[in-house]
Order: sequence, then structure tokens, then C-alpha cells
Amino acid sequence: MKFDKKYISGQFTLVIILALLFCVGIIFFMVKTMTVDKKKWETVKKENFEKDSLIVEPTRGNILSADGQLMASDLPDYKIYIDFKSGLSKGAIKNNEFIHQDSVIYFAKDSLFLGKGKYAQTLDSICEGLSHICPSATAADYRRHLTEGWRSQSRYYEVCKHKTLNYIQYKELMALPFFRDYDKHKYFVGLNIVPRNNRKKPFGSLARRTLGDMYGDKDNKENKSAKSGLELAYDSLLRGVPGIMHRRKILNRYVDLIDIKPINGYDIVSTIDVSMQDISENALREEFRVIKQASGLADMGVVVLMETKTGDVKSIVNLSLYDDGEYYEARNFALAALMEPGSTFKTASILVGLDDGMLDVNETTNGNGGVYNMYGSSMKDHNWNRGGYGEMDVAHTLMYSSNIGVSRLIDKHYHDCPEKFVEGLHRIGIGTDLELPFVGAATPVIRMPKADRSNWSKTALAWMSIGYETQIPPISTVTFYNAIANNGTMVRPRFVKAVQRDGETVQEMPVEVIKQQIARPQAIAQIREMLQRVVSEGVGKRAGSKYFTVAGKTGTAQIGGKGGYKGGGHLVSFCGYFPAENPQYTCIVAIRLVHGTASGGGQAGPVFKKIAESIYANAVTSDLSRAKDSLAVFVPTVKKGYVGPAKRVLEQLGLKASAQGVQDDEIGTGTSQSKSVDFSALDYDFDHVPDLHGMGVRDAVYEIERRGMRAKVKGMGRVVKQSIQAGANNQPGQVVEIEFE
Repeated sequence: MKFDKKYISGQFTLVIILALLFCVGIIFFMVKTMTVDKKKWETVKKENFEKDSLIVEPTRGNILSADGQLMASDLPDYKIYIDFKSGLSKGAIKNNEFIHQDSVIYFAKDSLFLGKGKYAQTLDSICEGLSHICPSATAADYRRHLTEGWRSQSRYYEVCKHKTLNYIQYKELMALPFFRDYDKHKYFVGLNIVPRNNRKKPFGSLARRTLGDMYGDKDNKENKSAKSGLELAYDSLLRGVPGIMHRRKILNRYVDLIDIKPINGYDIVSTIDVSMQDISENALREEFRVIKQASGLADMGVVVLMETKTGDVKSIVNLSLYDDGEYYEARNFALAALMEPGSTFKTASILVGLDDGMLDVNETTNGNGGVYNMYGSSMKDHNWNRGGYGEMDVAHTLMYSSNIGVSRLIDKHYHDCPEKFVEGLHRIGIGTDLELPFVGAATPVIRMPKADRSNWSKTALAWMSIGYETQIPPISTVTFYNAIANNGTMVRPRFVKAVQRDGETVQEMPVEVIKQQIARPQAIAQIREMLQRVVSEGVGKRAGSKYFTVAGKTGTAQIGGKGGYKGGGHLVSFCGYFPAENPQYTCIVAIRLVHGTASGGGQAGPVFKKIAESIYANAVTSDLSRAKDSLAVFVPTVKKGYVGPAKRVLEQLGLKASAQGVQDDEIGTGTSQSKSVDFSALDYDFDHVPDLHGMGVRDAVYEIERRGMRAKVKGMGRVVKQSIQAGANNQPGQVVEIEFE
């Protein structure tokens, strides 16, 4: 058989030409990919297969109370998504069963919704479990929701729609059928767990403005979400250092590879004492109720409690009245509000005169029956309508808080040299910039007369001496009184004691002395004696206590408005320290009245007294050596609550705690024996309101809020009453009023 060489040659030529064209095409597209389309494919690669230099956010540091209790912390919450396409290509279903054991999990999702295999019956239990964990939807709602996700074959479908889960809810969800297989078969279960750090304050509103806030309570990507308070002041320590990772897509899933580990933020130990904070807030709220019952109205209140020697701020309360009739922490008035202090400023005026040697304690002045013409302006004393005061020495002008007495004394000695008086105010520290590390902290405003007196009037000095025409934030007033209590040494208010990492102190914040001596020791001794007499004999009696001596000064000032001082309300206050002979704490109470009878001694004084006596009582009873003789064994009564913390306290007291069969994270009740405490567990479930009787504040509030309800607290001590009876069905969002005694 002969072959046509010409025909064969033509076929080979065609094949060669086609092969060459194919090669040219390959080369063309290679070159095009490497040049023209280079950026396009690099983008695809990064978006779909790798991501470099991704930020790994660190965990923000905690803010702790002075005794180590958690006041602000990053507590995780979770979003759970399910990928309905994951694992569907692995294996096959046969006769409603699975080919081999390892394939069971691959087809779990299909079996749930197709009604096949042994997983088919678990959808009901999953939905029942979800309705228990997130009770905002029923089991039927969850069945419809999940079935819709399976039908859509979504790769990123939210399990609990529009809900974030706290840690307890997350653990409960991960214990449900199908979800509990996540740890063994992460990819084939197809869950995407997205944890988020949520800034929480376990003690709610206590010291909220001082602790500060975060924007949205979440750390944003730039990690600059601190908004105010200690959160912002110490943000550089709390935020930590972000890490870096890169991401690669392997076998249709992303793998995160850490390049630089994040460094978590430092913890800061604040000076706030939780029990003192609670005492201060409750005392102020109680006075608001008393004022309202007397047909008055207060729209703002401040309390600052400071440790005398160190300047540690043990409690700070800032309450504002809102449209719903409740008081909330909204603005840090204690640090940021410039106020005309009124009569608490008279102490500074008298001290300047004593320190300059201008005033003698035996010098007298006349109250003129309660009304005096001061350079054409009428000045009145608080009792002008009852005849006022007559002849008074320096001590009695302060004891009776006489406007006329103080202003006439100061005007007599400083009228021709008012700048010397103002210089004296700065010298004794009342006008000092405290340089606090808080955004918005105010500096006292005390006007200095110009050389030509263009900013001065004949009455300026007289009214300045009694607390008008100056603006002083409460923190400056209490710091000044604290210096008097501290024998003349002024210390800067301290809000943070230490910086810690992993429980170890890495830096201690020292006590800072602003002024070693604000006035001569003799002047300090004289003013301290006067302040003690203000409470024992004068207008501050309602701030005094029968258990210990108190020294301090009342204040009642009219508040200026658009039309002057008429109708602008009043600022009533009391600032003092206790015990007077050996001061441990200094405290200011300031309340702004919209209307009603105003009295610094009558309204701020009782708040001071309640705070002082509560703290004094706690200080005495906490010293067990005073409460028992050397041969006795002191076994305290244990509140109902979580067993773990109670055991630790007993161990620190050297007492035995028996808790056989009771876990530390269980709620129990303790029975005091002669030398020990025996604990027994109490049964609690999440479907019903618990019996709170006998619990402390923290445990009771936690038990209510972990069930999705809200707690409204009244009083302190142990629970004696709850508005919703124990055993009632939980209703998320419902308010449970808890009364303590």
C-alpha cells in the first residue's frame, strides 16, 4: 500500500502549525498574566488565598479596685455562624446511614434537615436548647430560621439571629448535639466562632464616670476607643500592643499564622474601694429621696471621699437627674464642674488672714443684725429674718457661717491690697491646678485684680471672701480640706495605686506632695479647732456623730442664671474630715437644688454623717482583734452566695471551711460551727427566678442579670425582699427590685 507523502506532509504541517499556535497562545497569556494582569491576579491571590500583616488585637487590661476586685474588664461575647456547605463533598449517604464512622460528622447538617440518619432527631433538641439559651425566640422559630439557612446553603449563617452570646450562653450552646463535635471536626462541622471583647463593669454604675467609658464598649481596629475617665487617662497601659499575623487559604479554609504575638494590656489597681463607693452612692440617693419628700428637687449630687495621708480617692459619686426621674452617672462633676463654692470657701478666706498675720483669733466684728450695706449692696446672713448675729470673734464667724462677719473681716484687712488676698488663696492651695490625668478636669478660677482695677469693684473682695465670684471644682475643695486635716501637707488626689501584669506589680504610683506646708503650723492648728467647733457647736451639727468627732464646714450658695441669682437654685455642701483628732478620711458632699429649702448643714451634712459612720463601723468590725478576746474563736455569719469566694475569705481568717461535694462556682449556704463553716449546695436553674434572700449585693445582682433580667438595688447588706417571687418564670428584660438590709 502506497502513502501519499504530499497528503501526509500536509497533515503534519497542520498539526505543527496548531501546536505552535497553542504554544504561542500559552506564552502570550503567560506574558499577559505577568505584565498586564499582574496586579489583578495579585489582588485575587491576597483576597482569596493569603492575607499578610493582619492586626491581632491584644486583650485590654483590667481596672481593679483597691482590694483587688474587678471593676472593668474585657469579657468576651460571641457571634456563632454556620457554614452549610462545609464537608458536603466528603463521602456519601447510603440507606439512610453513613458509609463509615468518620463520615458521620460530614453529613450531620444534611441529615438534620433531610430527616435522614441518626442525626435527624437532634434538630428538635437543638432548637429547644437554643430557645432556652436565647429565650427571645421559640423552638419553632429556631427550626424555621435554621431550615431557611440550610436551604439557602449560606456559608455564613447566624445561628442566633442578631444576638451575641455571653460566655455562659456560649458554653451552653457548644454543649448541644452537633455543636459539641466542633472541637474534633472543626472544618466539617462548619462553625465560625467570632469572639469579641466587650468592656464590662461588674459593679454596674458604681464609679462609672471615674472608671470611664469606651466608644461602643468595643475596641476598634485602631485601638483608640477609650472615651473618658481612667480608661482614657491610662489608655496607653491598658490597651497593650497589637500583634501581627498572616492568613493562608489551605484546603478551602483559612489558617491564621502568628508572626508577632500581641502583648496584652497592663492591669491598673485603682484607689476606689467598692464598699465605700457603695456606701457613698446609697447615702446620696437616700438624701435625694428625702429632698423629694419635702417637696424639693435635686438635679445633681457629688461625693468625693479621700484618704487623708495618701490622697487616695476611695469613692467618687456623680449623679444627675434624667427625664425618667432616675439618677445616673453622666458627667464627672467632681472633677470637671466649676462651681461657686459658697460658704465652704470661708475656711480658705480665714486661713489666708491667719497665715498672713492679718487676723487674730480674738478679733471681733459685728453681724449688724443679719443685714449689712456693703458698698451699696445688701449682704444678708442666713438668719437675717430672725435678727441675725451681733458681736462675734473670728471663730464664731466661721462657726455660724456669717456672710457679714467673714466679709467685713477680710474687707477690713485686704480692701486696699486685694491682690495680696488672692495671692494668699493660691499660696494655701485652694487655687492650685491639681494636674489630674483626666480629660476635662477643671482648674480653679480665682480672679486676680489688675493693676488699674478695671476688673475689680468695691464689692468684689467681700463677695469673693464668702465663696462667690470664684469657681472651684469639688475635687479642689476636698483636696484643700484634706491638706488641713493632714497638718498642712497637700497631696495630689491619687486614683491609681499600681500597675500590674499577671498579678505581679510592675509599678507603684507614689504619693505626690503638691505643697509641703500650705500655711504656718499655728494657723493650721487654729483653723482645725474652728472647723471642729463648726460641727460641735455651730451650723454643721447634723454632720456630727456621737461615735467620733467630725470637723468641717457647711456651704449654701445661690446659683447664678440668666436673670442673675434669683430663681437659679442653690448648691448645698459640706466638706470635712474624721475623726477630727487623727483624721483618716476627708469627704465633700455637694447637692444642686432646683427648688426647695436649701441648707448645707441640713441636706449635705446628713449624707456626710451616714458615710462617715458606715465607714467607721466597717473599720472597727473588720479589726477582729477588737471583736474577740485572745482565747475566742471568731466564726462570722456567712451570707448565701457563691462558695468559692466565701471559702477564700474564711481561709484568710484562719478558719476551716467544709464543702464536701460542693463546687466553688456553685451557690451554697454556710452553717457556722464552733470552729468552722459547713457549706451545702442550693439547687438553681435558669428558667425560674432564684431565691435571693440572704445573699449579698454582688451575688444577688449577678444571679438576676445572668438570666437576662435587670436588677434594681435598694439599701445594702443582705437581701430581705425581692419584687418577683422565687420560682416565677424568667422574663428577659424584666426589672427585679431587690431590697437589702
